[in-house]
Amino acid sequence: MKRIVLGAAMVLSALSLSSAAEAKGCIKGAVVGGVAGHMAGHGVAGAAAGCAIGRHRANKADRRNNAGQQPGQTAQ
Repeated sequence: MKRIVLGAAMVLSALSLSSAAEAKGCIKGAVVGGVAGHMAGHGVAGAAAGCAIGRHRANKADRRNNAGQQPGQTAQ
């Protein structure tokens, strides 16, 4: 029980320290990774890995979306 509370406190503190712009993709990935990690007995490690993968995919999507724009055009 202590491990669950400690893990939840760590995740919440990490989320509160990050800005909204940097959390894009991380929260969804952390939830999915945490659940998958919990099933394997490594919930906190799964949440951290899920956050990293979620951020990577969000950055990749941003690069893909921004690559299609011409210089001088604004995003809508």
